[in-house]
Amino acid sequence: MARSLVVDVHTHLYPPAYIELLKERKDIPYIRPFPPSNQLCLCNRPPQNSSAQGSANGSSKVPPGRILYRHYYEVDEKIAFMDHHQIDVSVISLGNPWLDFMPPDTAGDVAIKINDETNELCKLYPGRLFFFGALPLSAPESIILAEISRLKTVSQARGIVMGTGGFGEGLDDPKLIPVYKALAESSMPIFLHPNYGLPSSVWGSRGSDYGQVLPLSLGFPMETTIAMTRLFLSGVFDTVPDLQIIVAHSGGCLPFLAGRIEACIEHDKRLEADGKLTSDRKTLWDAVRNNIYLDGVIFDKTGLKTAIEVAGVDRVMFGTDHPFFAPLDEGKTFPAMTVNRDAAKEAFPEDDTESYDLVMGGNAVRVLHL
Repeated sequence: MARSLVVDVHTHLYPPAYIELLKERKDIPYIRPFPPSNQLCLCNRPPQNSSAQGSANGSSKVPPGRILYRHYYEVDEKIAFMDHHQIDVSVISLGNPWLDFMPPDTAGDVAIKINDETNELCKLYPGRLFFFGALPLSAPESIILAEISRLKTVSQARGIVMGTGGFGEGLDDPKLIPVYKALAESSMPIFLHPNYGLPSSVWGSRGSDYGQVLPLSLGFPMETTIAMTRLFLSGVFDTVPDLQIIVAHSGGCLPFLAGRIEACIEHDKRLEADGKLTSDRKTLWDAVRNNIYLDGVIFDKTGLKTAIEVAGVDRVMFGTDHPFFAPLDEGKTFPAMTVNRDAAKEAFPEDDTESYDLVMGGNAVRVLHL
């Protein structure tokens, strides 16, 4: 039997222009060599405690941020990863913090430079690499809308990447409506990715004893769940009915909690008083099946089955989250890839190859015009 086409819609790459931009910065986010090996280290958030501050001053063996190994920024490493894991096509995107930190007067030019460079990297491997463009969200509205219009003409661009903060006030910020409308009119989906998770105070005084487990396993998904629920409650999908969003990490907890969210809506006195509980209102179930796609980065068949049951088998797309979740032994095989692939295999009966093919690549080909 022929092997299924595999498309990775959740995979990151920092192009050279982005690396150089962060190297030149003095404020967070920035990139600095980390002694003694002088490996590049991306510091993209303020220190959470005194020990982290010490590491920023070079007094700790723990780096003050993310060590950037070659597979974070070299396109050849991305292709080598794809070849090793039999991934046919990847739709790459910047990891956080994207371009949200840029000054308003230069954000537009920087976005053009980075998007164009990413496009050229993708063109080095025809048919294998596409990308979600980065928007200059700190720039004036006219600059943002101009870049959306321009990206529609950029050969390898297939949408845009955005964090859950939007302009900084959340996805339900009314100022984002013109951006949403422009994206919908251009048939460009948003790949939505969490930014910084939840505040460190959520994890309590011993939270740091458990490494990054709590922020990564719970913080990111809950940040996404809260952001998407606020977006839905704001009525954006009524205002912009054609808006399409691909939500990272299988939508966080959204598939599992959709019923509870709907029950809370139906019993809310404030919403009733505001006239929002009409019989013909758009439900969260409607939004998930018409405006929302979910990636498959969930690491387990049970979670993936839930995502598929809620959104529909035609609205879930495979992803790896490469280069994150790298093997601790620095081996070539990434468990994050194999576990998510195996979850997709186990989510369907052996004879349902059609559904498996849709999740692994068919949906992405259709939705992103690959």
